Amino acid sequence: MYHFSYFKAKDQQAILDFINEHPFAFLTGSDLSGKQVATQIPFLLEERNGELYFQAHIMRNTDHHKTFQENPQALLVFTGPNAYVSASWYSNPQIGSTWNYMSVHIQGQIRWMSDNELIEFMRKLTLRFEAGNHDSQTIFDNLPEAFLQKMMPAIVGIEIKADKMDHVFKLSQNRDEKSYQQIIAKLQEQGGDAALIAAEMKKRYTDLFPPGVSWDPNRFES
Repeated sequence: MYHFSYFKAKDQQAILDFINEHPFAFLTGSDLSGKQVATQIPFLLEERNGELYFQAHIMRNTDHHKTFQENPQALLVFTGPNAYVSASWYSNPQIGSTWNYMSVHIQGQIRWMSDNELIEFMRKLTLRFEAGNHDSQTIFDNLPEAFLQKMMPAIVGIEIKADKMDHVFKLSQNRDEKSYQQIIAKLQEQGGDAALIAAEMKKRYTDLFPPGVSWDPNRFES
């Protein structure tokens, strides 16, 4: 992961907002022999007593379930939009092209939820993604009892306390103002993920290029 200050958010809340906006994460780990596993599942973030906890559920008796029973060390990767950035859009195009993206990594140990904790989690999960609609037939409390009796034993709840959190919001913050403007314009033309990256770059424009402040080409030297 890149460890350059200009590819980092200024405050933790920006990172937490990103996680909440992109909850579908990669959960990865390995068993004690080194065999790796990965799956993609939605996570809910909770803050308790100044600590961050990530909750989800997985199917029982899968390769990742068995692996994390053996080795609870886990890595979560939250990702957002990404886009290719051509150096031809720079003021000086004779340097390497690159890729803009946003990513947050969480390291911690898996704790298995109790049955009651899993029920409470499923209530929160289904209500969150049904936009808080208590009348939805698909939130946990409105599902048929026969369905729940069949499905709940087939899943297990997990919680990961964040022992380490790192991130990269690589959005051309190390480019000069003209290059930055041109990158935004080119990405907007492409639409899709590229346009979403352009929107993220726009949010940072004023902070990067305050009115009346001269550009310092040396400010990003590491």
